[in-house]
Amino acid sequence: MREEGLNRARFLVDGEQIVVGASGAPPPVGVGAVAPAGGGPSAPVSLGTATVEQLDTLPGVGPVLAQRIIDYRTQHGGFRSVDELRQVDGIGDRRFSDLRARVGP
Repeated sequence: MREEGLNRARFLVDGEQIVVGASGAPPPVGVGAVAPAGGGPSAPVSLGTATVEQLDTLPGVGPVLAQRIIDYRTQHGGFRSVDELRQVDGIGDRRFSDLRARVGP
């Protein structure tokens, strides 16, 4: 089995999959050769305009956390930066690092 480039210590988020040693497969994407199931969104999701459904496509974000993001946006007049996402209840350091490159203000 080919394991080079595979981060075996990384926790998976629901909906992700790991492809190891697949012959003729495209090169792995993301950190630790983990790709979101279904390819995930191709452009960053806007924290300022995204719906619950759009936020739900992000790794580790389900409908409850998506609603918390929208509630935070409503209560605070939007997101001025992606770093502000850390203020949302349920988003810790690990989840933030998974989301940082996939969202925009």
